[in-house]
Amino acid sequence: MTNSLMRLAPSGPTLLIVGVLAGLAVPPLAEAVRPAMAVSIFVIVLGTLLRVNATDFMRTLQQPRFSALLPAVVMLVCPVLVGIAAHLTGVGPELALAMVLAVCAPPSGGTAAVARMLGLDATIPLAVTLLSMALAPLSVPLLASWFAGIAFDPVELALRLFVLTAGAGGVALILRQRAAGALKRHVDAIDGLVLAALLIFAISTMAGVRAQIEAEPLVAFACIALAFACNLALQGLGAALLPGTLAERLGIGLILGNRNVGLVWSALGASTSPTMALFFAATQFPIYMTPRLIAFLIRWATPEKATS
Repeated sequence: MTNSLMRLAPSGPTLLIVGVLAGLAVPPLAEAVRPAMAVSIFVIVLGTLLRVNATDFMRTLQQPRFSALLPAVVMLVCPVLVGIAAHLTGVGPELALAMVLAVCAPPSGGTAAVARMLGLDATIPLAVTLLSMALAPLSVPLLASWFAGIAFDPVELALRLFVLTAGAGGVALILRQRAAGALKRHVDAIDGLVLAALLIFAISTMAGVRAQIEAEPLVAFACIALAFACNLALQGLGAALLPGTLAERLGIGLILGNRNVGLVWSALGASTSPTMALFFAATQFPIYMTPRLIAFLIRWATPEKATS
């Protein structure tokens, strides 16, 4: 099975779209894999940590634009900009709150893995994601309270983040120390497992979404449209933020646009209204569909890769 996944890895962006659509079209499938969501997130982060070169990672952290500027933009500037935009465009208070909270979340744990599938440098997305997760226990409660007076439990949020990052980091460290040779020989297998985890997560996020769309189609499509608008606007901001090649700029855009909304969603718990929950689910569509668009843009900008 792993060999099959390895062969499918280059088509990862397309498979992620298939996963989302499969979960939407077959609700029992989404419900069946929903319990595996937490495990899939852990595997995604672990696999990404195992595939990043430690020397490159430390070199990235030594660059202020990646270790300070980008995390601050991701966790502080973007939520404020989205809140202002929602207010100026007259978005309803519930949807505006959902948009801000979604952008308060750190970058998706799968961003580095998706970047690797697209042939981009995964080191920068990983570094910014980990630094943003470290900021989240402070920034998310503060911004949520500022915009809506919602009281987060920072201890619970910090614990969730710790289990995800420190747990995967600890396992990755042990494996690197005790099985470094095997890891180098089986890098493709690691990519295959990460792709499988991304597919499981994509399908599981659609649990209950079809019923919500059927119950309130207008609200659902409004949420989906806003989710795409917000994601694409943030990706555009990321692409314009730092100099570099088109591929490098698109990689930065992924960091700003694709967020780990499920983390904030679970931390909210009973505070999440049905409309907010619907928007949070809608954010998964651009997260899993825009990588295919980015792959097209990269091939268009570098036609020699398409023929190699």
